[in-house]
Amino acid sequence: MPIDIFMTQLSPTMTEGKIARWLKKEGDTLESGEVMLEVETDKATMEVEVIDEGILHKIIAPEGALVVVGTAIGVIAEEDEEVPADYEPEGSGQEPELETHGTPAAVEAEPTPTVVPVPAEVAPQAPVDTAAVERSANDKRIKASPLARRLAKQKGINIAAITGTGPRGRIVKADIENAAKRGINLGGASFVAPTTIRPIPAGAMPYHADEYEAIENSMMRKAIARRLTESKQQVPHFYLSIDVAMDRLMDLRAQLNEAADGAFKLSVNDFIVKAVSKALVDVPAANASWADSHTYQHKHAHISIAVAIEGGLITPIVRFAEQKSIVDVSNEIKELAGKARAGKLKPEEYTGGTFSISNLGMYGIKQFQAIVNPPEGAILAVGGTDERAVAENGQVVVKKMMTLTLSCDHRVVDGTVGAEYLNALKKHIECPASVLI
Repeated sequence: MPIDIFMTQLSPTMTEGKIARWLKKEGDTLESGEVMLEVETDKATMEVEVIDEGILHKIIAPEGALVVVGTAIGVIAEEDEEVPADYEPEGSGQEPELETHGTPAAVEAEPTPTVVPVPAEVAPQAPVDTAAVERSANDKRIKASPLARRLAKQKGINIAAITGTGPRGRIVKADIENAAKRGINLGGASFVAPTTIRPIPAGAMPYHADEYEAIENSMMRKAIARRLTESKQQVPHFYLSIDVAMDRLMDLRAQLNEAADGAFKLSVNDFIVKAVSKALVDVPAANASWADSHTYQHKHAHISIAVAIEGGLITPIVRFAEQKSIVDVSNEIKELAGKARAGKLKPEEYTGGTFSISNLGMYGIKQFQAIVNPPEGAILAVGGTDERAVAENGQVVVKKMMTLTLSCDHRVVDGTVGAEYLNALKKHIECPASVLI
């Protein structure tokens, strides 16, 4: 009996994948453990190994095809097995989308993201026909699995507002869970009809064709654009900034690096990560995530660190940072950053963070505001260290200073919590020996 090969979810946020390269061709023998193809996801290009052995009878999705998770991409058959000419794999009713470029029509054909707009001002809401919403959620014409329908009902999510990622647009369990994790209330009276934002067709650009280079958006770049748009529009951001004196930290760093005699080399960022984790222990309310039904206050500091890679950025995670020595944190950051730039991070190494850090100080940036990375409740933007004239005991003195800006999700981190957290962080940075204890 033929065995269907499906596009599998290779990362927790993946909804579609691009066939980067088939390493096997039709008629080749497949043995368990061999690499069959490479798939470009929203995080990296990943290898897909053979699970079911046999002969690769047919390749449905060619190289360059953009395929929804759960859609058939190929067929395996046993040696000498006759596959019916009219055989159609489950989930193959939707043709894989081939990426095309160079014409306005090709750009217009791309599926466009939907986002929930944030109203400019709060207006009285008209009464909502909840019975109509319930009828919509139970409408059998909506393609959804029984499990997805049950989960949607339990979580109070209007299933009619979900875009399915399963075969032929079917709504599956992962779609409901993703909607709940993003903190989006799509149920009952809170549902807002989505607005479609359409990309500008290439032919409509107000520039001469010889004055620009059209660079194809990778899966990662599209995912970054989608997630940041959702965060900025759906998460109520507010920002708090504080200046910290860096003289003691810089002195301690120099002493430790000198004493190490090459065994390790600590960076300013290593101290920041440790100070951030210690401050989260001091103010646990800042180490939290939002969901519709609960606020999740985390018991450990899993620090997501923004790392720039080719074509975008990714946030590998230092787990249990509050329990590790600064040398261990430093070594782990270097290892994770190396894996990130080589495209070798595993999903568990970049998912499940509780608090993020984005450091642009090494680029000479003094201060900036970062966008919250849901479902985390806050992200710290770290500027550079420079000499400033400051008042101290009635005297003007020159000190090494750094500006830190905390971006908070106001649903989970209130202003007072954010202020308490920044003051705790300032204490650890200005008394840096505390991060070594």
